[in-house]
Amino acid sequence: MKIPFNNFKRQYLKINGAIDNAVKKVLKSGWYIRGLENKKFEEEFSKFTGVNYCVGVNSGTDALYLALKSCDIGEKDEVITVSHTATPTVMAIAMTGATAVLMDINPRNYTIDGTKIERYITPKTKAIIPVHLYGQSCDMDAIIKIAKKHKLMVIEDCAQANGALYKNKKVGSMGDLGCFSFYPTKNLGAFGDGGAVVSNNKKMMERVRVEANCGQRSKYSFFYRGINSRLDEIQAAILLVKLKYLTLWNEKRKKIANTYKRKINNKFVQLPEEEKYAYHVYHLFVIKSKHRNKLQKYLHDKGIETLIHYPTPVHLQRPYKNIVKAGRKDLKNTEDISKEILSIPIYPYLKDNEIKYVINAINSFDGNI
Repeated sequence: MKIPFNNFKRQYLKINGAIDNAVKKVLKSGWYIRGLENKKFEEEFSKFTGVNYCVGVNSGTDALYLALKSCDIGEKDEVITVSHTATPTVMAIAMTGATAVLMDINPRNYTIDGTKIERYITPKTKAIIPVHLYGQSCDMDAIIKIAKKHKLMVIEDCAQANGALYKNKKVGSMGDLGCFSFYPTKNLGAFGDGGAVVSNNKKMMERVRVEANCGQRSKYSFFYRGINSRLDEIQAAILLVKLKYLTLWNEKRKKIANTYKRKINNKFVQLPEEEKYAYHVYHLFVIKSKHRNKLQKYLHDKGIETLIHYPTPVHLQRPYKNIVKAGRKDLKNTEDISKEILSIPIYPYLKDNEIKYVINAINSFDGNI
């Protein structure tokens, strides 16, 4: 049996009629940028996330960059985040000219360790970016309490956690701004690149919209240098269709995750933990093993595709070594788990026999193989 890590075709075939009609509607309209589909999507996604404002942009990276810019963050400023994240989290900080201050994660859930944040705050610190990793939210009460105490902005990186909850609040709705990616692999994925910034702060969101449109407040009237970052009409139309299914798809992911957690039983494998405060949407199902490389090869030989999120922490990546602040001794959890984590297939239309096959394969793994 061959089980790919993702299966976009299978998902498309379940809703292809609605997707095809949505795309044809845009093509026939003759309007492809900043039109009605984008406006509708922004309205619907605002409602879904539980905020007042949304701006569709070109990618999750741009969403973070524009959120930072709306906070007037730039050179000589510092932004605290984690090293155990997709590199674009840190890339967006670097794009503003600010310094990313990278800290360690909680070894239980792999998200930012709120108990350690204050030791990284300096007079230059302007914001904290908590990353809701793998589909589980960070401990937002602790983060917001620290941010208020030190007058810092909180920008939520929600790229992997669309629809996740923290104490019944949607991720993206608790900080000053929330940033989303609609890259095809995400729980809500476009058929190309896409992203969004959400917030209840009208003034900041107005700036995000202007900055994303080349800095124009009106046509040919430039107020900021800005960037060209707009969610196109075709992607907005596709996302509008898929948004209707997101809750169902997240429930299916959770059901598969629960099956994995009940039935995977191998002394060489550690399963992910779910915090009591969180509704985990399992963008990724990440197991851990001291025999990770052997396990990955074993599963590959059985036709099961796996990935590692992430094998090399950002602070050890060559382009970032000299432009981030990170103390090696303070990133022990990050460096340790990067050697042991492994992501196994989990997506809404994974079939029962495929789930069973993955479970049996993992259970049959002997660390001495």
